[in-house]
Amino acid sequence: MTTTESAATDENILRAAIAAELDRTRRRSLALTDSVDDAELTRQHSPLMSPLVWDLAHVGNQEELWLVRDVGGLVPLRSDIDELYDAFRHARADRPALPLLNPAEAREYVRGVREKTLDVLDRTPLRGRRLVDEGFAFGMIIQHEQQHDETMLATHQLRRGEPVLHAPAAPPSIAPPSAREVLVPGGPFTMGTDAEPWALDNERPARTVHVDAFHLDTAPVTNAAYAEFIAAGGYDRREWWTEEGWAHRQRAELRAPLFWTRDSDGTWWRRRFGVTEPVPADEPVVHVCLHEAQAYARSVGRRLPTEAEWEKAARHDPATGRSRRHPWGDAAPTERHANLGQRHLTPAPVGAYPLGATPAGVHQLVGDVWEWTSSAFTGHPGFAAFPYREYSEVFLDGGYQVLRGGSFGTDPSMARASFRNWDLPIRRQIFAGFRCARDATRAERT
Repeated sequence: MTTTESAATDENILRAAIAAELDRTRRRSLALTDSVDDAELTRQHSPLMSPLVWDLAHVGNQEELWLVRDVGGLVPLRSDIDELYDAFRHARADRPALPLLNPAEAREYVRGVREKTLDVLDRTPLRGRRLVDEGFAFGMIIQHEQQHDETMLATHQLRRGEPVLHAPAAPPSIAPPSAREVLVPGGPFTMGTDAEPWALDNERPARTVHVDAFHLDTAPVTNAAYAEFIAAGGYDRREWWTEEGWAHRQRAELRAPLFWTRDSDGTWWRRRFGVTEPVPADEPVVHVCLHEAQAYARSVGRRLPTEAEWEKAARHDPATGRSRRHPWGDAAPTERHANLGQRHLTPAPVGAYPLGATPAGVHQLVGDVWEWTSSAFTGHPGFAAFPYREYSEVFLDGGYQVLRGGSFGTDPSMARASFRNWDLPIRRQIFAGFRCARDATRAERT
């Protein structure tokens, strides 16, 4: 086989993989929207979220803008709706009042866009232009749609009514961590990436970062541990909260994680996708904001890890000194490594994924719950927006906080340990939890 023939074969393999990912992603989007009737699709279930039908048409519009028009050079299908589905033109709370496509029109629109996209994929060289090298633009759109799928999943959690989403229970705990924490040695590591073909702009460029030695929890903080914080007066102890956090706790009247309620005998219950059930003790706590996470950490004499500490713990291989794609290595995540992709509708108990642990024994860094860090969302040194400012750049230095690791609703296409998420410190509707860290002693640092 000639070099040219080999390159053509590689491109055809990549095209087939992209087509499969596009199809898998769209099936998830349709499952999230087909599970409710038209009235539920067009209703706004929280002012924090868009109507589900907006998200559906929005992912189609982004696909049309980037793949049909830009990559494919084709004429617009519906240029008249671009303004309606521009996320920066209309706040989420205002979107229900817009003349949006109705559910039937939205489904027809995304179907028509997808037909054009597949035609573009078939005839576009996946090299020679940065936007299409190794299928980047297609990967960007796949990840964009999956991000909105997780957003739609959060909308489902906020909606009231009977359960409409169903999934098998998460696996039981197999091998809980044998220690509460591990020491992560100090030293340099490679943070970020230049090698991931579908990595987004805020993950780039890779650079060497020095991290001092620190201790990191081997598992996320559990519901049982968080309930102890509440029982110890956690929401009333001013000394455990930052000034900003205490002001928000009072203003928002926080008393427990979102969706938790307590009955007269002291039992905690939670509402989960339409089901009310006792809070499972051994699952990571979820639906807490940054301020709650910080207060808990202070209550136990600890702190949240920095983003660099989190990434070093998740990626650094002490045997080789290199940064790996995932905590367990470079192999793609499977259902035995992590709780991802809406395979289950809840975090898994601590210890459910021993194969996903780091060599040092840190569990469940990827999947289950996004983890708050102590770092503000800024660009890596040398950051350059690509291919558009509105993905990352407009949020940098804007009061947003970094979350890492992904949740049970995060797709495996974004499960690489360099992936960065961000949100406002007060947000609780997202599937966020946390784990704690502490400084190493002077002796441990030397």
